[in-house]
Amino acid sequence: MMRAHGPAPSILRAGTAALVLALAALSPATGAEGTAEWPWWRGPLGNGASPDGDPPVHWSEQENVRFKVAIDGDGLATPSVWGDRIYVLSALSLDGGDEDSRPAPESSEKPLPKQRFLVTAYDRHDGSVAWQRVATERVPHEGHHLESAWANASPVTDGERLYAHFGSAGTYAYTLEGDLVWEVDLGDMTTRLGYGEGSSPALWGDTLVINWDHEGDSFVVALDKHTGQERWRQDRPGELTSWSTPLIREHEGRVHVIVAAAGRTRSYDLSDGELLWSVPGLGMNVIPTPTYDEGFLYLASGKRDYPRMLAVDLHGARGDLDGTDAVLWTRDRDTPYVSTPLLYRGQLYFFKHVRSFLTSVDAATGRTLFTERVGLGNVFASPVAAAGRIYLLGREGKALVLEPGPTLKILAENQLDDGFDASPVIIGDTLYLRGRRFLSALARTGDD
Repeated sequence: MMRAHGPAPSILRAGTAALVLALAALSPATGAEGTAEWPWWRGPLGNGASPDGDPPVHWSEQENVRFKVAIDGDGLATPSVWGDRIYVLSALSLDGGDEDSRPAPESSEKPLPKQRFLVTAYDRHDGSVAWQRVATERVPHEGHHLESAWANASPVTDGERLYAHFGSAGTYAYTLEGDLVWEVDLGDMTTRLGYGEGSSPALWGDTLVINWDHEGDSFVVALDKHTGQERWRQDRPGELTSWSTPLIREHEGRVHVIVAAAGRTRSYDLSDGELLWSVPGLGMNVIPTPTYDEGFLYLASGKRDYPRMLAVDLHGARGDLDGTDAVLWTRDRDTPYVSTPLLYRGQLYFFKHVRSFLTSVDAATGRTLFTERVGLGNVFASPVAAAGRIYLLGREGKALVLEPGPTLKILAENQLDDGFDASPVIIGDTLYLRGRRFLSALARTGDD
């Protein structure tokens, strides 16, 4: 059910030239050629859209495959790309049962295997391994969901350093040639139902932000990207496990760190951690990252018993926004659980729970434009967009390419021999897919 409140905002323009310029001025990771990179989760604009990409529409095992190379280990982390390198995080099980093994949780019948946490740099033109580093080897202190892994956080880069976050297994900063600069251990998370960890770091300027919401003492922490030293930490009492990645955006002269959660979504000042505003309204097990465009924020959660979505007008937002006109509309059906909505050309696109029911709503009003079964099976990957097209991936290797608009229009159905949980990455004419077994690069090799 959707509820609308207050005046509707003007028509939204995700990925406009103005936003590109603003981000380029504010973040070193989006410099003169920033739009040609994919430096972090959800891409250069933080919204899943590539401002100048133009990948293929059609592909198969025999068509438009530039390379397909095996990946060491498991993980759901979306790669990051800078220059000629693709950076991938994974965890490789070492099944030796050695003396470092420790007992598994009571809910498990077998001891947890020791993991080798890997950072791998691939050449983005041919898929060859440029370098690989072992961040650490250890037995995880708890397990993870059967459909998850121990390496789920996406790496982040600013073109000078690569930041690899493995949650309870540590956070590591490398040069782009693989030299370790610093490492930080924030402790052990205790996740709800032992589902595991997944929030990615967020980077803005000289500050790296990490969300540490779990069943213990939750907090958000800001680290100096050069040294790993804490700049500030804010406790988040009452917040339970969240897998949502913080969103950092400049708005009305302040840089906001926005952390979605089941209790309250809160915004902190990047400079000192001051709480700026908060709003309730999401359900349990928050996974999607907030989506932002020109002063408007979109929040989502989709656990079966707690589907929630809301739009917030941040113009003049201060303090507790509950019950104010800042909450523009809400929705309590067909909302996304794992994947993050795509905001593209004034519409939000998202899946119901993890199922292949695709919904699009008008971002300004929350009005449903369509809800259609699209035949992808279950979906973990978040939608991405480029060149007036939307790209969707299913867990069993099927992909759809859509034309955006108020009705569902499928341009192509494609299939690869792999399964996809990580979200796609678009660089120029190439679509990069991190699958369960392979890293694939798809680019036009003929007519398309």
